[in-house]
Amino acid sequence: MEADAEQGVILRLREMGCVPLRIAVPSDRAIRTTRQQAIFTKRRVSQQQLLQFTRELGTLLTAGLPLDRSLSILGGLFEGSELSKILNALVEAVRAGKALAVSMGEHPDVFPKIYVNMIRAGEAGGILESVLRYLTEYMENTLALKEDIKSALVYPIILATAAGLSLIVLFLFVIPKFATIFRGNSKAIPLLTEIIIDFSQFLAQHGWVLLLVIFVVVAGGVFYIRSPEGRSEWDRLRLHGWLLGDLVRKFETARFCRTLAALLKGGVPLLEALGTVQGVVGNRLLALAIGQVQLRVREGKGMARPMSESGLFPVLALNMIAVGEETGKLDAMLAEVASYYDQDVRRTTKRLTALLEPALILVMGLIIGVVVISMLLAIFSINDLS
Repeated sequence: MEADAEQGVILRLREMGCVPLRIAVPSDRAIRTTRQQAIFTKRRVSQQQLLQFTRELGTLLTAGLPLDRSLSILGGLFEGSELSKILNALVEAVRAGKALAVSMGEHPDVFPKIYVNMIRAGEAGGILESVLRYLTEYMENTLALKEDIKSALVYPIILATAAGLSLIVLFLFVIPKFATIFRGNSKAIPLLTEIIIDFSQFLAQHGWVLLLVIFVVVAGGVFYIRSPEGRSEWDRLRLHGWLLGDLVRKFETARFCRTLAALLKGGVPLLEALGTVQGVVGNRLLALAIGQVQLRVREGKGMARPMSESGLFPVLALNMIAVGEETGKLDAMLAEVASYYDQDVRRTTKRLTALLEPALILVMGLIIGVVVISMLLAIFSINDLS
């Protein structure tokens, strides 16, 4: 068992119904073996598991159970998973007098920064149950939006994959059969047919070169995007790109407003909440803009005007945030903005995927139609020649 002290091991064994007889620190070799096994067997905690844990923890605390007892019960609920091990560590830490937020902060791969900050605010204000409820709503909305987008993209991806495989089979196996027929009648082959046959032969003989070039280009693009300059340029293109730029801006605005609203409802001060949101937003340009907003708020100039000066946020969101500041209901107005843009992103995604499906079918039909026409032209030309 992993524990900070022997007392933690004793408590865990007693909870399991065991009587500890002897406790000893393992040898260095055993520790190395355990760590090597952990590297190969480590399983990530899914967002769905974290959501279930948050919901159940809030329910148990609302029912009046102590924090350590609630964590212990949930550790048994997720028995056999990576989350169960982490919850057992949290139980030991809490019983040793450590704050829950501090203990969660030691597992950043499981508990995000926003999660830890809200738990910290809930512990400080004595409203941990309410904060867990806000976190549950926040995570449910976030997961629902992601699942809607994924569901909308499933069919176009399947359609594009099927179209690509069909074209590969056509150029690598079908056209070469026709090429053997036309090989002895090169003068009768139209130019379009020659182009199609030459391209088919190139794919058959040098397709690996094309795949290598594509791989090098993609790998180079990924490497460039991961660099600071490339990431900034990629984020700029995402925000200002044609067709998808507006969708990305709305999605990031919804994430910003939803996260900030959850933090403010959880009792986190505005300046600290803006700092947390800056680390949550996935676009660096927006993160820099939020950093400037934080500086202006510290100077007492509010949020709406600095956000407007950045030119990166939708006008409707700015107007609603300004109203929220004037009425003193900023958290509620931010939640409304997030809800509005969540729905807008869903509608826009459905419209785009609805247009993408016939576009893919049309492109595939045109390519296959050109190939079929080129073969027919060659057949007709051979008949005319004879």
